[in-house]
Amino acid sequence: MTNQMIWDVESIIQAYAQGYFLMSDEDGTLGWYTSRQRTLIPLDDRFRYPRSLQRVLNQQKFTVAINRDFPSVCAACADRETTWISGELIDIYLQLHQAGWAFSFETWLGDQLAGGILGIVIRGAFIGESMFYRIPDGSKVAMVKLVEHLKQRGFVLFDAQLQNPHLARFGSYCITDREYQVLLKRALSHKCFFS
Repeated sequence: MTNQMIWDVESIIQAYAQGYFLMSDEDGTLGWYTSRQRTLIPLDDRFRYPRSLQRVLNQQKFTVAINRDFPSVCAACADRETTWISGELIDIYLQLHQAGWAFSFETWLGDQLAGGILGIVIRGAFIGESMFYRIPDGSKVAMVKLVEHLKQRGFVLFDAQLQNPHLARFGSYCITDREYQVLLKRALSHKCFFS
């Protein structure tokens, strides 16, 4: 990709469909990135989670929703000491959301937003951009319920972009960019509906 930034929805989706993703650097400059390795959340029996989380799930204290409060999910994902989600990127997410490409998968405790995952959906690919929690276990429950949702809807790919210890607890694994491109192409050949 060139350094000349074009932020119209069509160009953004085209770039994500080729394996690029947007991030802001420390001074807030927004740019396109790719990675030699991509982290995936498995949509099969490799997906796992801590036993302690099963007890939380059994309590059914959280409810899940899609896009109940998309702007708050964007703001919460950006609200951390070091963030790669700038104000400009939030504006882009809002634009993508209005055009039907960006979604928030949320957990709620009563009327409190407990946690959530922000993602971009292109056919059979869910590209996870960020996640957060405000109430303990809020994002973990969101992860489990989102994987169930994606499997039910026939999604091929849950791209988490970059590996971290939190994602590894769910069975996340890394593949090469070449392998990712093959899987992405297959995902884009499936017509899936997120909501």
